[in-house]
Amino acid sequence: MEEFARSDLATECGGDREGDGIRVRKSECGGCRLLHVQVRSEAAAARIGKPQGSYVTLECGEIRMLSDSEFDRVRCALSVEIREMAERMCGKRIGGQFSVLVCGLGNGDITADAIGPETVRRLAVTRHLRRMDHALFSTVGLCEISALTPGVLGQTGLETVELVKGAVKAAAPDLVIAVDALAARSVERLSTTVQLSDTGIHPGSGIGNRRKALNAETVGVPVMALGVPTVVDSSTLVFDALHRAGYEPQDFSAELRKTLEEGRSFFVSPKEIDLLVSSVAVLLSGALEKAFAVREGEFS
Repeated sequence: MEEFARSDLATECGGDREGDGIRVRKSECGGCRLLHVQVRSEAAAARIGKPQGSYVTLECGEIRMLSDSEFDRVRCALSVEIREMAERMCGKRIGGQFSVLVCGLGNGDITADAIGPETVRRLAVTRHLRRMDHALFSTVGLCEISALTPGVLGQTGLETVELVKGAVKAAAPDLVIAVDALAARSVERLSTTVQLSDTGIHPGSGIGNRRKALNAETVGVPVMALGVPTVVDSSTLVFDALHRAGYEPQDFSAELRKTLEEGRSFFVSPKEIDLLVSSVAVLLSGALEKAFAVREGEFS
């Protein structure tokens, strides 16, 4: 059934259904619908095709079309989820001694893949201030933040995980946050849904270009994944249309299957993708800064 239905979102892969090994909790905050999913067993992980761990999906409507007040409420709601997950993953509260490395994954020269680099470009970094001017660092109101845009294998000749491991060795962060563009099953999810998880990430997995995993086992510190869908596999669009029309995979002819398989190399994004990516990057960078804000007196 899911042979041609590719998605990076746990909620689109069956994670929204309570069952053996899966716990689901729904809530609302800041006008957003929140879905908290815990995948607790290997069998459940295999069933939905996602690693064991926690996934939070925030549905807020098209980010580019939000009013200023709506945008701020979404930013606040997302920052709360990021902060809570970060403290739980690291087992410590966010304060002046907390350090985070934000990695903007993806190819910045391809608009639909540029969410990671664009988010990092807008992010306030503070690690250097702590070493150069601690008094100034204390007035910024953020914990120690460093950032990296590792590019992609075709640009650097290096696996993303290799570059991130080097940055982790140099910066010694408590947490790595990998920001990336995702693939969705439904066009309604594009730039309307944010997903974060504590399971790390496989760069490029959404478009079938699976690279080495970026997670606690490979880089040595916890890795949170944060992303927004920007593309849909063309085969997935056709598959869903056929399914809604009453066709099942067992009814597909050999020619149709061949066409669907070839369509896996093509991805669809909205015509205004440049504006969408810009709005998403502003939202994510703002939510990250708010999530890692530190009150005065917590920098000791």
